[in-house]
Amino acid sequence: MIIRFSRHAKRRAKLYKIPESVVETILAGLHINDGEHEIIKNVSGFKYPIKIVVAVESDIVTVITNYPLKKGRKQ
Repeated sequence: MIIRFSRHAKRRAKLYKIPESVVETILAGLHINDGEHEIIKNVSGFKYPIKIVVAVESDIVTVITNYPLKKGRKQ
């Protein structure tokens, strides 16, 4: 699986201090089908769950955005 980050995702990660390695670790543990997906995971070291929006095409996963989920549901 190839993981790519959009420019927007890189900027959000920098703004919220989310290392790319954390996002890659979350995505590596999942089997994702083609299409767009929203992933919400609790990560140690973060106050709120991390929301990751990805688009999957063949074997390429493009991270569209990632940020702490401050409102809404918590898992």
